[in-house]
Amino acid sequence: MEAPPFASSTKTLSFRSSSPSSLLFFRKNRLSFRPSRNFCVRASSPGDSVVTLLDYGAGNVRSVRNAIRHLGFDVKDVQTPEDILNANRLVFPGVGAFAAAMDVLNKNGMAEALCSYIEKDRPFLGICLGLQLLFESSEEKGPVKGLGLIPGVVGRFDSSNGFRVPHIGWNALQIRKDSLILDDVGSNHVYFVHSYRAMPSDENKEWVSSTCNYGDNFIASVRRGNVHAVQFHPEKSGDVGLSILRRFLYPKGQLTKKPTERKALKLAKRVIACLDVRTNDKGDLVVTKGDQYDVREHTKENEVRELGKPVELARQYYKDGADEVSFLNITGFRDFPLGDLPMLQVLRYTSENVFVPLTVGGGIRDFTDANGRKYSSLEVASEYFRCGADKISIGSDAVYAAEEYLRTGVKSGNSSLEQISRVYGNQAVVVSIDPRRVYLKNPEDVGFKTIRVTNPGPNGEEFAWYQCTVSGGREGRPIGAYELAKAVEELGAGEILLNCIDCDGQKKGFDIDLIKLISDAVSIPVIASSGAGSAEHFSEVFRKTNASAALAAGIFHRKEVPIQSVKEHLLNEGIEVRI
Repeated sequence: MEAPPFASSTKTLSFRSSSPSSLLFFRKNRLSFRPSRNFCVRASSPGDSVVTLLDYGAGNVRSVRNAIRHLGFDVKDVQTPEDILNANRLVFPGVGAFAAAMDVLNKNGMAEALCSYIEKDRPFLGICLGLQLLFESSEEKGPVKGLGLIPGVVGRFDSSNGFRVPHIGWNALQIRKDSLILDDVGSNHVYFVHSYRAMPSDENKEWVSSTCNYGDNFIASVRRGNVHAVQFHPEKSGDVGLSILRRFLYPKGQLTKKPTERKALKLAKRVIACLDVRTNDKGDLVVTKGDQYDVREHTKENEVRELGKPVELARQYYKDGADEVSFLNITGFRDFPLGDLPMLQVLRYTSENVFVPLTVGGGIRDFTDANGRKYSSLEVASEYFRCGADKISIGSDAVYAAEEYLRTGVKSGNSSLEQISRVYGNQAVVVSIDPRRVYLKNPEDVGFKTIRVTNPGPNGEEFAWYQCTVSGGREGRPIGAYELAKAVEELGAGEILLNCIDCDGQKKGFDIDLIKLISDAVSIPVIASSGAGSAEHFSEVFRKTNASAALAAGIFHRKEVPIQSVKEHLLNEGIEVRI
């Protein structure tokens, strides 16, 4: 895999794929050190406000930068192995695939420097893949050898027991020992997004500071001396995550533990705020909301319905307790995705103050600009990740890819879905499905999956299938939602955003029949969308289906149902949520 070709605001290490045979320096599952005369260690100076960041160019680390700066520190990027050894504090926010990351570290001489730094008990914080790489090896596209500092093998979650993979969402920690940086976390949820994990054992028990339960108890964090690493994302875990980073950056600071009213127990159901973003008739970027995908007011002027400014609304939803914020650019900047500078700026500004996951969708596809320059969907996605997105939502392009896959039975590897998931991992790719209900008197009338509907159709029809659409619901396609969901899971989707054109803007509740059909059919998380009009609609969809999250837009924009009211209702109904 080659590095995304766009230049970012900071220089990053080149990103290339790996094979086990390309990994250097290893002997007996441990790194064999070859000291360099050029390497030197600089003593930390008191009051130094610089944090060294190891960014090898494989995903969104803007939020880590923003969180560090939010806490009053400057960021210095690693350019050479010496930068690692000279660091006063080193943060490694690993993103992407294990093998590719190890390949980068080895080819640039960073692996040796990392091990030397850590073995000297220097202040270190690894995040997500930054934890996994400390172990001996990984089964991801492997076996692939890791840094070998902690005994153990990183393996994939087992989805055969009914747990959805990737593990996405806010889960609880079980603190094993004093970890210093986790002092504020014990009774709160933190945000995870991963498909692979390391397991505790007698050999690594001295390292393990906390575990998390998701089918099995896996390692959520490790600590030895000044060396810390976490499987979750503190930069995406709200105020609790910021407290983790603060305690790492101020290890001797006088920080008091924050009391919590309720103890986190397990993986929480997520409440997601969605912002449909488009330009209004004056060319300004605004948040709007459709009524069955129609976003214009029914007035003489027929103007775009405006419900606020995207950055301000996103910040407010973060304060209100939204577990994620999703931006859907419904103009899709159809002719030139990367020329949509206002949307890229929205992501940059939002990520400065919003420390929960951000998803962006609209226009993620291959395209050619007016000068004949061709851009791949991977390049488009890469720019979004650099601007602050954590996940990319793909709509129409995923439908075309699924149709081709079902027609040929071959994974071409060239679709936007396959390209992005291959480089950034399937947890970074959401497929947005926009189906329309088609009623039937006889389920044998079509060659797609049909269901017996709870509420009969206008002519008493008892059956229906869900026809997928593209281009914002304007064009129906010869593929059902069930068939599409199964296909995109095989092609590399990590999550499904399940809309319903019939329910959109109606505020009569989610389409339970549809959501149950899809959430029972796939082993990846499903986000229920379209139709929420009350807090009760959220508890209904969580009770009656296997949805992992529920999303709403209009009722939050219009302040008809506050996010906190939804969460309080779910809590009273015995449904685990993040408070």
